[in-house]
Amino acid sequence: MSSSVSTSREEISADRVSALKIPKALLRPVGRAIADFNMIREGDRILLGLSGGKDSLSLLHILRHLQRHAPIRFELAALTVDPQIEGFHPQTLKAYLAQLGIPYFFESQPIAENAKSQMKHDSFCAYCSRIKRGIMYATCRREGYNVLALAQHLDDLAESFLMSAFHGGQLRTMKACYTNRDGDVRIIRPLVYARERQTADFATRQILPVIPDSCPACFAMPTERDHMKQLLAQEESHNKQLFRSLMTAMRPLYSKDGAE
Repeated sequence: MSSSVSTSREEISADRVSALKIPKALLRPVGRAIADFNMIREGDRILLGLSGGKDSLSLLHILRHLQRHAPIRFELAALTVDPQIEGFHPQTLKAYLAQLGIPYFFESQPIAENAKSQMKHDSFCAYCSRIKRGIMYATCRREGYNVLALAQHLDDLAESFLMSAFHGGQLRTMKACYTNRDGDVRIIRPLVYARERQTADFATRQILPVIPDSCPACFAMPTERDHMKQLLAQEESHNKQLFRSLMTAMRPLYSKDGAE
């Protein structure tokens, strides 16, 4: 099941545009990441993976701001993948994106139900993530978008880095900018230098329509990522420069050749 809605920018009220202000402390690291990794290029058609969480909603507004003010011209649309999990209600995003004048695509697939029979050695989170990514790629191809924007931030990458080192014996994390294996979609993560607390603060202050996480798999038991988050928080309480140091350590991995 898929649907889309598109409205013109003229329909957005001037009051709404001027009321939502993105702090420089959040814009600055995003701008630096985009420049460092050449994420956005002239004429790009960018599709944002929009879950409705604080991070993807924050990135939505940052990209929209850049679209209006940056010297590079690019198109922007958003996609929500509904895995048909009980309690997840992303329907409000359609009206919100229409109000912002951003083309919006909605894909609903029984990912949660299919996991019962198709999931093998993966965790549910890994299975869901892989299927969602496939849907995102398919939507990019069908609708003619050459860039997929994802909203993982510095905290996410630090957690992945520790998980890979502790449990996989490898120094790896998510990449900032790379091309998929088929070579037709560029994946970018503009928030790789931004902190989670920055997107959380922005979403709260601007009263963004955040959709709460309702995945039963996440609530059933603490994940390894949760453990890493707690570990990092404890260490940061003693070392205020922790994430600056981690960013420096991970920087060579952000652009390592090859798809994830």
